[in-house]
Amino acid sequence: MENHSPDEGKATQTDNEDEDDLKSVLTLQRHLLMEAKTLDSDIDFAFHLQMQEAFSASLSPHHPSSSLDVTLSPPSDMDFDYVTLMLQDIERFEMERKDREESEEEMRRFRNDLNRSIYDQNFARYIMNVPEQEWNNYGDNYERPYDGKVVEAQNEGFRVYVKGLVSEERIREMKVSVGGVGVAICDFWNNLVLELRKKLDGVEFMTGEMAGVEAVIHGLNAALSLDLKRVTLFVDDFLVYQFYQELHVVDMLPMAYNHLSGGISFMASSFFKFQITGRQQPGQSKLGTKVNEVSLLQKRFTYFQPSFAARNDMSFVFKLARDAIVSQITWPAETSNGKGLKETCMICFEDIDATQMFTVDDCFHRYCFSCMKQHVEVKLLNAMVASCPHEGCNTEVTIDSCGKFLDPKLVEIMSNRKKEASIAVSEKVYCAFPRCSALMSKSEVLQYTRTVMLVAEQSGARKCVKCHRFFCIYCKVPWHFDMTCIDYKRLNPHPAREDAMLNTLATKKQWRECIKCKHVIELAGGCYHITCRCGFEFCYTCGAEWRNKKPTCSCPIWDEPNIIHNRRRRQ
Repeated sequence: MENHSPDEGKATQTDNEDEDDLKSVLTLQRHLLMEAKTLDSDIDFAFHLQMQEAFSASLSPHHPSSSLDVTLSPPSDMDFDYVTLMLQDIERFEMERKDREESEEEMRRFRNDLNRSIYDQNFARYIMNVPEQEWNNYGDNYERPYDGKVVEAQNEGFRVYVKGLVSEERIREMKVSVGGVGVAICDFWNNLVLELRKKLDGVEFMTGEMAGVEAVIHGLNAALSLDLKRVTLFVDDFLVYQFYQELHVVDMLPMAYNHLSGGISFMASSFFKFQITGRQQPGQSKLGTKVNEVSLLQKRFTYFQPSFAARNDMSFVFKLARDAIVSQITWPAETSNGKGLKETCMICFEDIDATQMFTVDDCFHRYCFSCMKQHVEVKLLNAMVASCPHEGCNTEVTIDSCGKFLDPKLVEIMSNRKKEASIAVSEKVYCAFPRCSALMSKSEVLQYTRTVMLVAEQSGARKCVKCHRFFCIYCKVPWHFDMTCIDYKRLNPHPAREDAMLNTLATKKQWRECIKCKHVIELAGGCYHITCRCGFEFCYTCGAEWRNKKPTCSCPIWDEPNIIHNRRRRQ
Protein backbone atom coordinates (compact mmCIF):
# COMPACT_ATOMS: atom_id res chain seq x y z
CA MET A 1 0.00 0.00 0.00
CA GLU A 2 1.55 3.27 -1.09
CA ASN A 3 0.92 6.14 1.34
CA HIS A 4 1.96 9.48 -0.12
CA SER A 5 2.14 11.44 3.13
CA PRO A 6 3.52 15.02 3.25
CA ASP A 7 7.23 15.48 3.73
CA GLU A 8 8.31 15.36 7.35
CA GLY A 9 11.60 17.29 7.26
CA LYS A 10 13.50 17.86 10.47
CA ALA A 11 14.52 21.38 11.45
CA THR A 12 17.87 20.38 12.93
CA GLN A 13 19.06 23.91 13.58
CA THR A 14 15.83 24.85 15.36
CA ASP A 15 16.02 21.70 17.49
CA ASN A 16 19.57 22.54 18.52
CA GLU A 17 18.52 26.05 19.45
CA ASP A 18 15.65 24.67 21.52
CA GLU A 19 18.02 22.30 23.29
CA ASP A 20 20.38 25.19 24.10
CA ASP A 21 17.47 27.27 25.42
CA LEU A 22 16.33 24.36 27.57
CA LYS A 23 19.81 23.93 29.02
CA SER A 24 19.98 27.66 29.80
CA VAL A 25 16.58 27.61 31.50
CA LEU A 26 17.52 24.57 33.60
CA THR A 27 20.85 26.12 34.61
CA LEU A 28 19.18 29.42 35.56
CA GLN A 29 16.41 27.64 37.47
CA ARG A 30 18.92 25.59 39.42
CA HIS A 31 20.98 28.72 40.21
CA LEU A 32 17.90 30.61 41.43
CA LEU A 33 16.77 27.69 43.57
CA MET A 34 20.20 27.35 45.13
CA GLU A 35 20.23 31.08 45.95
CA ALA A 36 16.72 30.81 47.35
CA LYS A 37 17.74 27.84 49.47
CA THR A 38 20.81 29.69 50.76
CA LEU A 39 18.75 32.81 51.52
CA ASP A 40 16.07 30.75 53.25
CA SER A 41 18.74 29.05 55.35
CA ASP A 42 20.23 32.43 56.35
CA ILE A 43 16.83 33.88 57.22
CA ASP A 44 15.95 30.79 59.21
CA PHE A 45 19.24 30.93 61.07
CA ALA A 46 18.76 34.65 61.87
CA PHE A 47 15.20 34.02 63.05
CA HIS A 48 16.32 31.24 65.41
CA LEU A 49 19.15 33.40 66.72
CA GLN A 50 16.80 36.31 67.46
CA MET A 51 14.29 34.01 69.16
CA GLN A 52 17.05 32.52 71.28
CA GLU A 53 18.27 35.96 72.40
CA ALA A 54 14.73 37.15 73.14
CA PHE A 55 13.97 34.03 75.14
CA SER A 56 17.20 34.33 77.13
CA ALA A 57 16.56 38.03 77.85
CA SER A 58 13.06 37.33 79.13
CA LEU A 59 14.33 34.72 81.58
CA SER A 60 17.43 36.48 82.92
CA PRO A 61 15.71 38.88 85.54
CA HIS A 62 13.80 36.03 87.20
CA HIS A 63 16.40 33.31 86.92
CA PRO A 64 19.87 34.76 87.28
CA SER A 65 21.43 31.34 87.33
CA SER A 66 19.85 30.27 84.07
CA SER A 67 22.23 29.70 81.24
CA LEU A 68 22.27 31.76 78.10
CA ASP A 69 22.71 28.69 75.95
CA VAL A 70 18.98 27.93 75.95
CA THR A 71 17.93 27.04 72.42
CA LEU A 72 14.52 27.23 70.88
CA SER A 73 13.80 25.18 67.83
CA PRO A 74 10.50 24.76 66.11
CA PRO A 75 9.21 21.21 65.79
CA SER A 76 11.15 19.42 63.07
CA ASP A 77 8.08 17.65 61.74
CA MET A 78 6.52 21.01 60.80
CA ASP A 79 9.31 21.78 58.34
CA PHE A 80 9.16 20.63 54.71
CA ASP A 81 12.03 21.44 52.38
CA TYR A 82 10.24 22.29 49.12
CA VAL A 83 13.36 23.78 47.60
CA THR A 84 15.32 20.54 47.97
CA LEU A 85 12.42 18.64 46.43
CA MET A 86 12.38 20.99 43.44
CA LEU A 87 16.14 20.66 43.06
CA GLN A 88 15.80 16.86 43.04
CA ASP A 89 13.14 17.13 40.33
CA ILE A 90 15.43 19.31 38.24
CA GLU A 91 18.33 16.87 38.73
CA ARG A 92 16.11 13.98 37.68
CA PHE A 93 14.86 15.88 34.66
CA GLU A 94 18.42 16.78 33.70
CA MET A 95 19.49 13.15 33.94
CA GLU A 96 16.55 12.02 31.81
CA ARG A 97 17.41 14.68 29.24
CA LYS A 98 21.03 13.50 29.08
CA ASP A 99 19.91 9.88 28.73
CA ARG A 100 17.56 10.88 25.92
CA GLU A 101 20.32 12.81 24.15
CA GLU A 102 22.69 9.84 24.43
CA SER A 103 19.99 7.52 23.11
CA GLU A 104 19.26 9.83 20.18
CA GLU A 105 22.97 10.14 19.41
CA GLU A 106 23.35 6.35 19.51
CA MET A 107 20.34 6.00 17.21
CA ARG A 108 21.84 8.54 14.78
CA ARG A 109 25.06 6.52 14.63
CA PHE A 110 23.04 3.36 14.12
CA ARG A 111 21.11 4.97 11.23
CA ASN A 112 24.35 6.12 9.62
CA ASP A 113 25.83 2.63 9.92
CA LEU A 114 22.66 1.14 8.45
CA ASN A 115 22.67 3.54 5.50
CA ARG A 116 26.34 2.86 4.87
CA SER A 117 25.73 -0.91 4.99
CA ILE A 118 22.85 -0.66 2.51
CA TYR A 119 24.96 1.56 0.26
CA ASP A 120 27.84 -0.95 0.31
CA GLN A 121 25.50 -3.85 -0.46
CA ASN A 122 23.96 -2.02 -3.42
CA PHE A 123 27.37 -1.07 -4.75
CA ALA A 124 28.57 -4.66 -4.34
CA ARG A 125 25.60 -5.94 -6.34
CA TYR A 126 26.30 -3.34 -9.00
CA ILE A 127 29.91 -4.53 -9.28
CA MET A 128 28.77 -8.16 -9.49
CA ASN A 129 26.70 -7.27 -12.58
CA VAL A 130 29.56 -5.52 -14.38
CA PRO A 131 30.53 -7.50 -17.53
CA GLU A 132 33.77 -9.43 -17.25
CA GLN A 133 35.45 -7.59 -20.11
CA GLU A 134 34.55 -4.19 -18.69
CA TRP A 135 35.80 -5.20 -15.27
CA ASN A 136 39.13 -6.37 -16.71
CA ASN A 137 39.58 -3.00 -18.45
CA TYR A 138 38.25 -0.57 -15.84
CA GLY A 139 37.88 -2.55 -12.63
CA ASP A 140 40.74 -0.79 -10.86
CA ASN A 141 39.06 2.57 -11.41
CA TYR A 142 35.66 1.71 -9.91
CA GLU A 143 34.98 3.76 -6.81
CA ARG A 144 31.90 5.32 -5.29
CA PRO A 145 32.58 6.66 -1.79
CA TYR A 146 29.67 7.07 0.57
CA ASP A 147 28.93 10.75 1.19
CA GLY A 148 26.02 10.29 3.61
CA LYS A 149 23.72 12.67 1.74
CA VAL A 150 21.24 10.03 0.57
CA VAL A 151 19.13 8.19 3.17
CA GLU A 152 19.45 4.72 1.69
CA ALA A 153 17.16 3.07 4.27
CA GLN A 154 14.13 5.06 3.06
CA ASN A 155 14.33 3.43 -0.38
CA GLU A 156 14.74 -0.17 0.80
CA GLY A 157 12.10 -2.62 1.97
CA PHE A 158 12.41 -4.02 5.49
CA ARG A 159 10.67 -6.78 7.43
CA VAL A 160 9.35 -6.08 10.92
CA TYR A 161 8.62 -9.18 13.03
CA VAL A 162 6.66 -8.56 16.24
CA LYS A 163 5.31 -10.72 19.05
CA GLY A 164 3.50 -9.80 22.26
CA LEU A 165 2.97 -12.23 25.12
CA VAL A 166 1.00 -12.19 28.37
CA SER A 167 1.67 -14.90 30.91
CA GLU A 168 0.76 -15.77 34.48
CA GLU A 169 3.94 -16.47 36.41
CA ARG A 170 4.95 -16.91 40.02
CA ILE A 171 7.45 -14.84 41.99
CA ARG A 172 8.04 -16.66 45.26
CA GLU A 173 4.65 -16.88 46.99
CA MET A 174 2.86 -14.46 44.68
CA LYS A 175 1.14 -15.03 41.35
CA VAL A 176 1.69 -12.21 38.89
CA SER A 177 0.66 -11.41 35.34
CA VAL A 178 3.55 -10.21 33.22
CA GLY A 179 3.87 -9.29 29.58
CA GLY A 180 6.67 -8.87 27.11
CA VAL A 181 7.24 -7.64 23.58
CA GLY A 182 9.77 -8.88 21.06
CA VAL A 183 10.68 -6.95 17.89
CA ALA A 184 13.12 -7.89 15.14
CA ILE A 185 13.78 -5.75 12.07
CA CYS A 186 15.43 -7.48 9.10
CA ASP A 187 16.44 -6.26 5.68
CA PHE A 188 15.08 -7.56 2.38
CA TRP A 189 17.44 -10.57 2.54
CA ASN A 190 16.31 -11.32 6.11
CA ASN A 191 19.57 -10.21 7.70
CA LEU A 192 18.97 -8.97 11.24
CA VAL A 193 19.22 -5.19 11.56
CA LEU A 194 17.75 -4.52 15.02
CA GLU A 195 16.19 -6.55 17.79
CA LEU A 196 14.64 -5.36 21.03
CA ARG A 197 12.63 -6.72 23.91
CA LYS A 198 10.51 -4.68 26.31
CA LYS A 199 8.22 -5.39 29.21
CA LEU A 200 4.53 -4.50 29.04
CA ASP A 201 2.92 -2.45 31.80
CA GLY A 202 -0.63 -2.87 33.04
CA VAL A 203 -1.09 -6.46 31.84
CA GLU A 204 -3.49 -7.52 34.63
CA PHE A 205 -6.48 -7.23 32.30
CA MET A 206 -4.62 -7.49 28.98
CA THR A 207 -5.52 -10.18 26.44
CA GLY A 208 -3.21 -11.85 23.98
CA GLU A 209 -4.61 -9.74 21.14
CA MET A 210 -3.93 -6.55 23.11
CA ALA A 211 -0.33 -7.66 23.71
CA GLY A 212 -0.01 -8.35 19.98
CA VAL A 213 -1.23 -4.85 19.13
CA GLU A 214 1.22 -3.35 21.66
CA ALA A 215 3.99 -5.31 19.97
CA VAL A 216 2.96 -3.84 16.59
CA ILE A 217 3.15 -0.31 18.04
CA HIS A 218 6.64 -0.93 19.45
CA GLY A 219 7.76 -2.47 16.16
CA LEU A 220 6.52 0.40 13.99
CA ASN A 221 8.00 3.01 16.35
CA ALA A 222 11.35 1.20 16.17
CA ALA A 223 11.15 1.22 12.36
CA LEU A 224 10.34 4.94 12.33
CA SER A 225 13.26 5.68 14.65
CA LEU A 226 15.52 4.19 11.96
CA ASP A 227 13.93 6.38 9.26
CA LEU A 228 12.50 3.33 7.50
CA LYS A 229 9.68 4.11 5.08
CA ARG A 230 8.91 0.76 3.42
CA VAL A 231 8.04 -2.10 5.77
CA THR A 232 6.26 -5.44 5.76
CA LEU A 233 4.78 -6.31 9.16
CA PHE A 234 4.82 -9.99 10.18
CA VAL A 235 2.53 -11.30 12.95
CA ASP A 236 1.52 -14.85 13.91
CA ASP A 237 -1.77 -13.96 15.64
CA PHE A 238 -4.56 -14.28 13.11
CA LEU A 239 -6.89 -11.82 14.88
CA VAL A 240 -4.17 -9.18 15.02
CA TYR A 241 -3.43 -9.84 11.35
CA GLN A 242 -7.12 -9.32 10.52
CA PHE A 243 -7.12 -5.93 12.28
CA TYR A 244 -4.29 -4.60 10.15
CA GLN A 245 -5.33 -6.33 6.97
CA GLU A 246 -8.60 -4.46 7.51
CA LEU A 247 -6.74 -1.18 7.83
CA HIS A 248 -4.64 -2.01 4.79
CA VAL A 249 -7.71 -2.66 2.62
CA VAL A 250 -9.88 0.12 4.02
CA ASP A 251 -7.27 2.81 3.35
CA MET A 252 -7.59 2.03 -0.37
CA LEU A 253 -11.40 2.29 -0.45
CA PRO A 254 -12.45 5.94 0.15
CA MET A 255 -11.64 7.10 -3.39
CA ALA A 256 -13.58 4.18 -4.81
CA TYR A 257 -16.57 5.01 -2.61
CA ASN A 258 -16.51 8.66 -3.63
CA HIS A 259 -16.20 7.70 -7.27
CA LEU A 260 -19.09 5.22 -7.13
CA SER A 261 -21.54 7.02 -4.87
CA GLY A 262 -20.54 10.66 -5.18
CA GLY A 263 -19.66 10.81 -1.49
CA ILE A 264 -21.38 9.01 1.37
CA SER A 265 -21.59 9.61 5.09
CA PHE A 266 -18.80 8.42 7.38
CA MET A 267 -20.98 5.86 9.20
CA ALA A 268 -22.36 4.44 5.99
CA SER A 269 -18.85 4.36 4.56
CA SER A 270 -17.60 2.40 7.57
CA PHE A 271 -20.52 0.01 7.27
CA PHE A 272 -19.87 -0.68 3.60
CA LYS A 273 -16.14 -1.06 4.25
CA PHE A 274 -16.86 -3.78 6.76
CA GLN A 275 -19.30 -5.48 4.41
CA ILE A 276 -16.82 -5.43 1.55
CA THR A 277 -13.75 -6.58 3.49
CA GLY A 278 -15.55 -8.99 5.78
CA ARG A 279 -12.67 -9.03 8.25
CA GLN A 280 -12.49 -8.74 11.99
CA GLN A 281 -12.79 -5.24 13.46
CA PRO A 282 -11.90 -4.37 17.07
CA GLY A 283 -14.59 -3.17 19.44
CA GLN A 284 -14.90 0.37 20.81
CA SER A 285 -12.51 -0.24 23.69
CA LYS A 286 -8.88 0.18 24.63
CA LEU A 287 -8.06 -2.36 21.96
CA GLY A 288 -9.81 -0.23 19.36
CA THR A 289 -7.83 2.81 20.54
CA LYS A 290 -4.57 0.94 20.12
CA VAL A 291 -5.56 -0.25 16.65
CA ASN A 292 -6.32 3.33 15.68
CA GLU A 293 -2.88 4.33 16.99
CA VAL A 294 -1.34 1.78 14.64
CA SER A 295 -3.44 3.24 11.82
CA LEU A 296 -1.85 6.64 12.46
CA LEU A 297 1.64 5.12 12.60
CA GLN A 298 1.24 3.22 9.35
CA LYS A 299 0.40 6.44 7.49
CA ARG A 300 3.93 7.66 8.20
CA PHE A 301 5.27 4.94 5.91
CA THR A 302 5.29 5.19 2.13
CA TYR A 303 4.70 1.41 1.97
CA PHE A 304 3.02 -0.74 4.61
CA GLN A 305 1.95 -4.35 4.14
CA PRO A 306 0.74 -6.68 6.94
CA SER A 307 1.55 -10.36 6.55
CA PHE A 308 0.53 -13.47 8.47
CA ALA A 309 3.53 -15.67 9.36
CA ALA A 310 3.75 -19.25 10.58
CA ARG A 311 4.78 -19.86 14.18
CA ASN A 312 8.04 -21.52 13.09
CA ASP A 313 9.07 -18.37 11.24
CA MET A 314 8.54 -16.28 14.38
CA SER A 315 10.46 -18.40 16.90
CA PHE A 316 13.35 -15.93 17.27
CA VAL A 317 11.05 -12.98 18.03
CA PHE A 318 8.93 -15.22 20.27
CA LYS A 319 12.08 -15.89 22.30
CA LEU A 320 12.69 -12.15 22.65
CA ALA A 321 9.21 -11.70 24.13
CA ARG A 322 9.75 -14.62 26.53
CA ASP A 323 13.13 -13.18 27.57
CA ALA A 324 11.35 -9.92 28.39
CA ILE A 325 8.97 -11.88 30.63
CA VAL A 326 11.76 -13.87 32.29
CA SER A 327 13.62 -10.66 33.12
CA GLN A 328 10.60 -9.60 35.22
CA ILE A 329 10.27 -12.82 37.24
CA THR A 330 13.91 -13.25 38.24
CA TRP A 331 15.63 -11.51 41.11
CA PRO A 332 19.27 -11.24 42.28
CA ALA A 333 20.26 -13.58 45.08
CA GLU A 334 23.20 -15.44 46.53
CA THR A 335 23.71 -18.81 44.82
CA SER A 336 26.21 -21.63 45.14
CA ASN A 337 28.32 -19.91 42.49
CA GLY A 338 28.16 -16.50 44.14
CA LYS A 339 25.79 -13.78 43.07
CA GLY A 340 23.22 -14.79 40.48
CA LEU A 341 19.55 -14.80 39.56
CA LYS A 342 16.77 -16.92 40.99
CA GLU A 343 13.39 -17.87 39.58
CA THR A 344 10.31 -19.68 40.90
CA CYS A 345 9.44 -22.99 39.23
CA MET A 346 5.73 -23.12 38.34
CA ILE A 347 5.52 -26.85 39.21
CA CYS A 348 7.28 -27.24 42.56
CA PHE A 349 7.08 -23.53 43.56
CA GLU A 350 10.70 -23.64 44.70
CA ASP A 351 13.13 -20.75 44.22
CA ILE A 352 15.64 -22.16 41.74
CA ASP A 353 18.91 -20.84 40.38
CA ALA A 354 18.13 -19.40 36.92
CA THR A 355 20.92 -21.50 35.39
CA GLN A 356 19.09 -24.64 36.58
CA MET A 357 15.87 -23.75 34.75
CA PHE A 358 14.99 -25.65 31.56
CA THR A 359 13.46 -23.77 28.63
CA VAL A 360 11.15 -25.76 26.34
CA ASP A 361 11.99 -25.15 22.70
CA ASP A 362 9.45 -23.24 20.55
CA CYS A 363 7.13 -22.22 23.44
CA PHE A 364 9.97 -21.17 25.84
CA HIS A 365 8.12 -22.09 29.04
CA ARG A 366 10.56 -22.60 31.89
CA TYR A 367 10.70 -25.25 34.64
CA CYS A 368 13.44 -26.56 36.89
CA PHE A 369 15.54 -29.53 35.80
CA SER A 370 14.21 -31.73 38.63
CA CYS A 371 10.54 -31.27 37.67
CA MET A 372 11.22 -31.70 33.95
CA LYS A 373 13.21 -34.87 34.64
CA GLN A 374 10.29 -36.42 36.52
CA HIS A 375 7.80 -35.24 33.89
CA VAL A 376 9.73 -36.74 30.97
CA GLU A 377 10.51 -40.02 32.80
CA VAL A 378 6.83 -40.58 33.60
CA LYS A 379 5.91 -40.00 29.94
CA LEU A 380 8.57 -42.48 28.82
CA LEU A 381 7.40 -45.13 31.28
CA ASN A 382 3.89 -44.78 29.84
CA ALA A 383 5.20 -45.02 26.26
CA MET A 384 4.13 -41.44 25.52
CA VAL A 385 5.87 -38.55 23.83
CA ALA A 386 6.83 -35.85 26.34
CA SER A 387 5.27 -32.44 25.79
CA CYS A 388 5.49 -29.13 27.61
CA PRO A 389 3.85 -29.39 31.08
CA HIS A 390 2.32 -25.91 30.77
CA GLU A 391 -1.49 -26.08 30.78
CA GLY A 392 -2.86 -25.97 27.24
CA CYS A 393 0.59 -26.12 25.61
CA ASN A 394 1.22 -29.06 23.26
CA THR A 395 4.81 -28.23 22.31
CA GLU A 396 6.89 -31.38 22.10
CA VAL A 397 10.01 -31.58 24.25
CA THR A 398 12.90 -32.15 21.86
CA ILE A 399 15.28 -35.04 22.39
CA ASP A 400 18.45 -32.98 22.12
CA SER A 401 17.39 -30.58 24.85
CA CYS A 402 16.59 -33.43 27.28
CA GLY A 403 20.27 -34.29 27.47
CA LYS A 404 20.65 -31.46 30.01
CA PHE A 405 18.82 -33.36 32.74
CA LEU A 406 18.16 -36.95 31.55
CA ASP A 407 20.35 -40.04 31.68
CA PRO A 408 21.91 -40.76 28.25
CA LYS A 409 20.15 -44.14 28.13
CA LEU A 410 16.76 -42.44 28.52
CA VAL A 411 17.68 -39.96 25.79
CA GLU A 412 18.43 -42.89 23.50
CA ILE A 413 15.07 -44.46 24.40
CA MET A 414 13.31 -41.21 23.52
CA SER A 415 15.17 -41.02 20.23
CA ASN A 416 14.28 -44.60 19.31
CA ARG A 417 10.65 -44.15 20.34
CA LYS A 418 10.27 -41.02 18.24
CA LYS A 419 11.89 -42.69 15.27
CA GLU A 420 9.71 -45.78 15.70
CA ALA A 421 6.57 -43.64 15.74
CA SER A 422 7.66 -41.83 12.57
CA ILE A 423 8.16 -45.01 10.52
CA ALA A 424 5.19 -46.96 9.17
CA VAL A 425 4.94 -50.55 10.37
CA SER A 426 5.36 -51.95 6.86
CA GLU A 427 8.51 -49.84 6.39
CA LYS A 428 10.36 -50.85 9.57
CA VAL A 429 13.61 -52.78 9.29
CA TYR A 430 15.82 -53.96 12.16
CA CYS A 431 19.48 -54.80 11.92
CA ALA A 432 19.95 -58.61 11.91
CA PHE A 433 22.87 -58.48 14.36
CA PRO A 434 21.54 -58.96 17.92
CA ARG A 435 24.07 -56.61 19.48
CA CYS A 436 22.89 -53.80 17.21
CA SER A 437 19.19 -54.27 16.27
CA ALA A 438 19.05 -50.68 15.02
CA LEU A 439 15.69 -49.50 13.70
CA MET A 440 15.65 -48.18 10.12
CA SER A 441 13.16 -47.61 7.36
CA LYS A 442 13.37 -49.59 4.14
CA SER A 443 14.00 -46.50 2.05
CA GLU A 444 16.63 -45.19 4.48
CA VAL A 445 18.69 -48.38 4.58
CA LEU A 446 18.35 -48.92 0.81
CA GLN A 447 19.62 -45.43 0.05
CA TYR A 448 22.51 -45.91 2.49
CA THR A 449 23.45 -49.29 0.92
CA ARG A 450 23.40 -47.90 -2.61
CA THR A 451 26.43 -45.76 -1.76
CA VAL A 452 28.57 -48.94 -1.63
CA MET A 453 26.52 -51.50 -3.61
CA LEU A 454 24.73 -50.64 -6.86
CA VAL A 455 22.71 -53.90 -6.99
CA ALA A 456 21.47 -53.66 -3.40
CA GLU A 457 17.79 -53.53 -4.40
CA GLN A 458 17.98 -56.72 -6.48
CA SER A 459 20.20 -58.71 -4.12
CA GLY A 460 18.45 -57.98 -0.83
CA ALA A 461 21.69 -56.95 0.87
CA ARG A 462 21.49 -54.00 3.22
CA LYS A 463 24.13 -52.10 5.20
CA CYS A 464 23.17 -51.05 8.73
CA VAL A 465 23.40 -47.31 9.28
CA LYS A 466 24.57 -47.85 12.86
CA CYS A 467 27.00 -50.79 12.94
CA HIS A 468 27.78 -50.58 9.18
CA ARG A 469 27.58 -54.36 8.70
CA PHE A 470 25.67 -56.10 5.94
CA PHE A 471 22.55 -58.22 6.46
CA CYS A 472 19.81 -59.77 4.31
CA ILE A 473 16.53 -57.94 4.45
CA TYR A 474 14.59 -61.04 3.33
CA CYS A 475 16.24 -63.73 5.44
CA LYS A 476 16.81 -61.39 8.39
CA VAL A 477 20.29 -62.80 8.99
CA PRO A 478 23.85 -61.52 8.43
CA TRP A 479 24.52 -61.20 4.72
CA HIS A 480 25.18 -64.54 2.98
CA PHE A 481 27.89 -63.70 0.44
CA ASP A 482 28.01 -65.71 -2.84
CA MET A 483 24.68 -67.29 -1.99
CA THR A 484 21.12 -66.48 -2.95
CA CYS A 485 18.29 -66.36 -0.42
CA ILE A 486 16.87 -69.64 -1.82
CA ASP A 487 20.20 -71.43 -1.41
CA TYR A 488 20.61 -70.07 2.10
CA LYS A 489 17.17 -71.28 3.22
CA ARG A 490 17.79 -74.69 1.63
CA LEU A 491 21.08 -75.05 3.50
CA ASN A 492 19.61 -73.64 6.72
CA PRO A 493 16.06 -75.07 6.95
CA HIS A 494 15.92 -74.70 10.72
CA PRO A 495 15.60 -71.26 12.29
CA ALA A 496 18.38 -69.75 14.34
CA ARG A 497 18.62 -70.59 18.04
CA GLU A 498 17.16 -67.24 19.10
CA ASP A 499 14.28 -67.54 16.63
CA ALA A 500 13.58 -71.10 17.75
CA MET A 501 13.37 -69.98 21.38
CA LEU A 502 10.99 -67.19 20.39
CA ASN A 503 8.77 -69.59 18.41
CA THR A 504 8.67 -72.00 21.34
CA LEU A 505 7.66 -69.23 23.71
CA ALA A 506 5.03 -67.96 21.26
CA THR A 507 3.53 -71.45 20.95
CA LYS A 508 3.50 -71.90 24.70
CA LYS A 509 1.86 -68.51 25.30
CA GLN A 510 -0.44 -68.92 22.28
CA TRP A 511 0.82 -65.74 20.63
CA ARG A 512 -0.18 -64.97 17.08
CA GLU A 513 1.93 -63.55 14.27
CA CYS A 514 0.41 -61.03 11.90
CA ILE A 515 0.76 -62.52 8.43
CA LYS A 516 1.24 -59.06 6.94
CA CYS A 517 3.95 -57.44 9.08
CA LYS A 518 5.11 -60.52 11.10
CA HIS A 519 4.48 -58.66 14.35
CA VAL A 520 3.85 -61.03 17.29
CA ILE A 521 0.66 -60.28 19.25
CA GLU A 522 -0.44 -61.54 22.65
CA LEU A 523 -4.15 -61.51 23.57
CA ALA A 524 -4.34 -60.17 27.10
CA GLY A 525 -8.15 -60.21 27.16
CA GLY A 526 -11.23 -59.17 25.25
CA CYS A 527 -12.38 -59.97 21.75
CA TYR A 528 -10.61 -62.41 19.40
CA HIS A 529 -11.02 -59.94 16.56
CA ILE A 530 -7.52 -58.47 16.35
CA THR A 531 -6.43 -55.28 14.62
CA CYS A 532 -2.65 -55.20 14.25
CA ARG A 533 -0.73 -51.92 14.47
CA CYS A 534 -0.14 -52.23 10.71
CA GLY A 535 -3.92 -52.08 10.21
CA PHE A 536 -4.39 -55.74 9.26
CA GLU A 537 -7.47 -57.41 10.86
CA PHE A 538 -7.53 -61.14 11.55
CA CYS A 539 -8.91 -63.87 13.77
CA TYR A 540 -6.71 -64.55 16.79
CA THR A 541 -7.69 -68.24 16.88
CA CYS A 542 -6.54 -69.22 13.39
CA GLY A 543 -5.01 -66.05 11.90
CA ALA A 544 -7.55 -65.79 9.03
CA GLU A 545 -8.22 -62.33 7.64
CA TRP A 546 -11.34 -60.33 8.43
CA ARG A 547 -13.19 -58.78 5.51
CA ASN A 548 -16.11 -56.36 5.57
CA LYS A 549 -16.16 -56.57 9.38
CA LYS A 550 -16.73 -60.34 9.25
CA PRO A 551 -14.39 -63.31 9.82
CA THR A 552 -13.50 -65.46 6.81
CA CYS A 553 -12.86 -68.54 8.97
CA SER A 554 -15.28 -71.04 10.52
CA CYS A 555 -13.83 -71.07 14.01
CA PRO A 556 -16.39 -72.07 16.69
CA ILE A 557 -15.55 -68.90 18.55
CA TRP A 558 -17.67 -66.96 16.04
CA ASP A 559 -20.86 -68.99 16.62
CA GLU A 560 -23.73 -66.86 17.91
CA PRO A 561 -23.71 -68.14 21.54
CA ASN A 562 -19.96 -67.66 21.77
CA ILE A 563 -20.20 -64.13 20.34
CA ILE A 564 -22.70 -63.22 23.06
CA HIS A 565 -20.40 -64.76 25.65
CA ASN A 566 -17.43 -62.74 24.34
CA ARG A 567 -19.41 -59.51 24.44
CA ARG A 568 -20.39 -60.15 28.06
CA ARG A 569 -16.78 -60.93 28.92
CA ARG A 570 -15.63 -57.64 27.39
CA GLN A 571 -18.25 -55.75 29.41
